[in-house]
Amino acid sequence: MSPLDFVMSLGLIAVAAGLLGSLVGLGGGIIIVPVLTLLYHVDIRLAIGASILSVIATSSGAAVTYVRERLTNLRAGMFLEIATTIGALTGAYITTLISGNALFVLFALVLAYSAFAMFRKRHQEALLTTSNDRIANYFHLHSSYYDQSEHREISYKLAGTKLGLGLMYIAGIISALLGVGSGALKVPAMDMAMHMPIKASAATSDFMIGVTAAASASAYFARGQINPVIAAPTAIGVLLGAMVGSRLLNRVASRYVQVLFVVVLVIVAVEMLQRGLS
Repeated sequence: MSPLDFVMSLGLIAVAAGLLGSLVGLGGGIIIVPVLTLLYHVDIRLAIGASILSVIATSSGAAVTYVRERLTNLRAGMFLEIATTIGALTGAYITTLISGNALFVLFALVLAYSAFAMFRKRHQEALLTTSNDRIANYFHLHSSYYDQSEHREISYKLAGTKLGLGLMYIAGIISALLGVGSGALKVPAMDMAMHMPIKASAATSDFMIGVTAAASASAYFARGQINPVIAAPTAIGVLLGAMVGSRLLNRVASRYVQVLFVVVLVIVAVEMLQRGLS
C-alpha cells in the first residue's frame, strides 16, 4: 500500500470512528486502536499514541454541540475529571511496564465487562427524582436536558459520587494505557453508578475524554510514540466524524444508543482478545 493510499484509507476509517465514538461517548480510539493494529499492523504503542490525539479531536468536535444542547453535565464532568486526570498521569507511567500482548488482553477485558454491565441494564430504569448524596447536592451536580427524540424535558438527580470518582480514576488509567478515551468505563460509571441518563452520560464522557487524553499525551510525545503520518489523518478524520455524530445523538432514542454501545464493545473486545492471546 502506497503512503497516499494509507493516509486516505485511514482518514476515511477515522471519520467513521469519530462519528461512532461521539454517538456512544467512547471516543474514536475504540475503533482506531483495533484498526491500526489489526488491519495496518502498526505497533500498539504507536497506535495508542495516534488514538490519544484522535480522542482529543473527538472531544473537541462533539463538545460544542453537546454543551449547546445542554446534554453535557458540565458540573459533573469537571468534578469527575479530577479523578480521571490523576488516573491518566498514573497510567502514562504504568504503560512503560506492561507488554503489548498484556495491553490487548486488558483492553478486551475492560470492554467485555462494560458491555456485560450495560446489557444487564438494557431496560432503562426510572431516573432519580431525589438524592441523599451529600457531594452531589453540595456541588449541585444534578441537571436536565431537552430530549428531541422524546419531545420532553428530562430531569435527573445524581448519586453514588464516591463510587463514581473511584471508577473515574480507573478510567483515567485505562485511557493512558490503551488510548481509548476511557469512555468504555466512564459511560457505565455515570449511567449505572451515578444514575445519569445514557445520552447525558455519552455527552459528558465526550466532554471529559479530551481532558483525560491531554493529560497523558505529553508522555507519549516525550517517548516518541506519536507518528505524524499516522496521527494526522487519524485526528482530522475523527474530528470530522465527531462533528457529524454530535448532531445525531439527541435525535436518536436512548435505547438505540445503549444497544449500539453494547454491540460495538463486544465486537472490538473479541478482536482484541484474539490478538492479545495469539
